Amino acid sequence: MIKVLMIEDDPELASIITKFLKKHGIAVTNVETPFEGIEELKKGDYRLLILDLTLPELDGLEVVLKIREFSAIPIIISSARDDIVDKVLGLERGADDYLPKPYNPRELVARIKSLLRREEKSQKDEYAEDLFVVNEEALSISFKGEPLTLTPAEYDILRRLIKYKNRVVSRLDFIYESDYISDDASEKNIDVMVSRIRSKLAEIDPDTNYIQSARGVGYTLNW
Repeated sequence: MIKVLMIEDDPELASIITKFLKKHGIAVTNVETPFEGIEELKKGDYRLLILDLTLPELDGLEVVLKIREFSAIPIIISSARDDIVDKVLGLERGADDYLPKPYNPRELVARIKSLLRREEKSQKDEYAEDLFVVNEEALSISFKGEPLTLTPAEYDILRRLIKYKNRVVSRLDFIYESDYISDDASEKNIDVMVSRIRSKLAEIDPDTNYIQSARGVGYTLNW
């Protein structure tokens, strides 16, 4: 069962949603107050949060901010407040989806499963190679825990070098196998981009040259 936490102060609605989601393999724990929900989230192993906005003690938009201080759990706001301002603020503050009430519970099931698929894909798309962490969905690479500022073409060059660690990657491979480098690019263009990547790595670790040239062929990444 997928474990989901819900913060909803309408017990009748909470009961309907809980029973419906259980039929679809989703186990819901509901609490009625924001601070109860925050404490439950800290101690429980939940995959997703369903959050009402109009709550006692603390507005749901403030709850999103407090949760984002300690958790990246996917959040679906479920609220009768359908003002566009509330929707924009909720998403800007860190919620992942906004479902205005009333809604068909089937739509809630679909949105929960869609968010969880997206999260699982993101986790699969991120992989670590010792010093480097590559996130293929975000087109980002971290080096020694520091995010690198890379153009899409630089990202693709470094990603290939990481993938083929200790092996030579030719300049032509970079040109013809990259989605971000034009087939009209010259080998000199590759040299310039590799030079920029070297400089960015050196800003974090100036003592080691990680990218070596293979004369007349291309480059290799070693560590």
